[in-house]
Amino acid sequence: MSNTELDAVYLTFALATTTTVILLLLGTPLAWWLSRRTGNGVAAIEALVAVPLILPPTVLGFYLLILFAPGSALGQFWFWLTGSQLAFSFSALVIGSVVYSLPFVVQPLQAAFQRIPRETLQAAATLGAAPLDQFRSVVMPLSRRSFVIAGCLGFAHTVGEFGVVLMIGGNIPGETQVLSIALYDHVESLQFAQAHRLAAALVVFSLTLLFFIYRADRQSAWRLRS
Repeated sequence: MSNTELDAVYLTFALATTTTVILLLLGTPLAWWLSRRTGNGVAAIEALVAVPLILPPTVLGFYLLILFAPGSALGQFWFWLTGSQLAFSFSALVIGSVVYSLPFVVQPLQAAFQRIPRETLQAAATLGAAPLDQFRSVVMPLSRRSFVIAGCLGFAHTVGEFGVVLMIGGNIPGETQVLSIALYDHVESLQFAQAHRLAAALVVFSLTLLFFIYRADRQSAWRLRS
């Protein structure tokens, strides 16, 4: 691999790791709140979270680019805070990736939380467990499978992003050029051998990650049954 491709590999996995950590930190309380509430307001938030599932990535990327532009309120605040522009930066990729991959983390966790009987939490409360203790000692162990799946899905989805990162990050080697953009760059330049190398690596990575996800899920299911 060339230095540019190695930079793209490093940048991709740095982006995916950062995004996954943020998604789990933000998505867990959001999924818990959604699983414990009902009403039209909750449905509206669920719809908002799920928008990236059906919205074309370029549409989402376009509106994020407008939001991150130097003339926008957020862009001006970011420049005042950091001294650099938000659009076409690694920080923009992180924010865009969090928005774009949010449903892949929130929905598995929300489904897992909804399967936990209220009686179980009530029993823990009767024994004197505070809400945070209930979540840490009851909810998290029962939802361990879903946390693993949510983290893997968020990571894999971030690795495979194209439309959003192209719109808000462009194609700057070493700064915003992730693997999917590097692959597109090779194809556009008719460098099919290099493109095939990157594409094959992404296919192998995707299949390997999915294999371990399904294997871990099956092993957890068997342990629960036994």
